[in-house]
Amino acid sequence: MTQGEEKLNDAKKILRALGLPDKQCNDRSSWVFLALANIKPCDNWEQAASPLLPTYLIMDFIRQYYGKDYKPNSRETVRRQTLHQFEQAMIVTRNRDNPLRATNSKDNNYSLNGQILEIVKNFPNRNWENLVTQWLTNVHKLRDIYKKNLDSTKIPVYMPQSETILLSPGKHNELHALIIHEFCSRFVGADGDILYLGDTASSRDGEGGKYLIYKEEKFKNLGVQSLNHNKLPDIVVMEQKKKWLFLIEAVTSHGAISPKRFIELEKLFAGTDYGKVYVTAFLDKSEFKRNAAEIAWETEVWIADDPAHMIHFNGDKFIGPRLLHL
Repeated sequence: MTQGEEKLNDAKKILRALGLPDKQCNDRSSWVFLALANIKPCDNWEQAASPLLPTYLIMDFIRQYYGKDYKPNSRETVRRQTLHQFEQAMIVTRNRDNPLRATNSKDNNYSLNGQILEIVKNFPNRNWENLVTQWLTNVHKLRDIYKKNLDSTKIPVYMPQSETILLSPGKHNELHALIIHEFCSRFVGADGDILYLGDTASSRDGEGGKYLIYKEEKFKNLGVQSLNHNKLPDIVVMEQKKKWLFLIEAVTSHGAISPKRFIELEKLFAGTDYGKVYVTAFLDKSEFKRNAAEIAWETEVWIADDPAHMIHFNGDKFIGPRLLHL
């Protein structure tokens, strides 16, 4: 048996002792664990460390020291089938250096938690099994503490019905909060009903279809059936008295309501007799300028740093002299 195979088997033994299911004790997860511990085939376990590693560096480590060449398109598998489960099991921390980093940031990284590192450093000859027992006893408390710390970094959104929800940190969700607090209060009003609100980690951002509000029955009552979350705009708000639907895209880098997107949304909401108001929202004018050429006619633009005004890409609809109130 080679040194690399020995280390792989050792990693599997540690992961099983930590209570990971079989799918997270396979070769892939064990190599990822070795990379996170910075353990090369010839290293002793007491040399383990806890560097901050983005997914691509984890894969580079495995390729360089263990000869397994994961292709770039395997990155999602490593994240979804190993790192996410390690995070849920409190084995790793994501973005230890900056908990406020957005979920879809290219700078996301993973590192072993302190107690796990201590277990690894004591493997296999010292009191590593006693440390595992202590960790398993305390892991539920640790998970509660971690959740509280994570929630403290989230963005609170205060809903019209006196409800508060928490969005993951990041510019995109900051804009979501501003749309609810500033745009809806000005241009939709107190009768606005939020039918859909996505979180940053939607499948269009590469993290897989998360949403915080989805009122399926109300969509069905409007005549909108078989909704695909990948196709929905970031926020959908209904104004029942006017029979309007506000279809709002929040843009921090891409995703304006372009002519192509306009046609997609027209087809998606073709079954409703509510009037559709298409809105692209930006944090500031510089972001708007970068995307202005993409914006479709017959839509609206709202910019959060000038929240009382709108830009209308609507032909002659608003032509006429403006009445100034001096």
